[in-house]
Amino acid sequence: MRWIVSLIVNALALLLAARWIDGIHVRGFGSAVIAALILGIVNTLIRPILLFFTLPLNIITLGLFTFVINGFLFYLVGNLVQGFEVRTLGAAILGSLLVTVVSFIVNKVISIL
Repeated sequence: MRWIVSLIVNALALLLAARWIDGIHVRGFGSAVIAALILGIVNTLIRPILLFFTLPLNIITLGLFTFVINGFLFYLVGNLVQGFEVRTLGAAILGSLLVTVVSFIVNKVISIL
């Protein structure tokens, strides 16, 4: 049940990112849900591997390269899911940051309730 709420929150965060950030487009709520599901799978399976292989670069940049990795994965999902489009890496980095912050805040509020 909790993962369904998290999925819906992430889908709403994607819709918010599409509304606020130029370069991100979501066709509708259904596309946002599918994109949130694929984004969750990609972040679970691929992100740890990328973080491991880029660890030296991440250490040199004091962890800031993680934003690039998150943006790249966001951009990748934008290329995989029809109805969810991310045009530039800059928009992807901003979108991933916004989705992360909104998702974190809403999930914390929900866990308190």
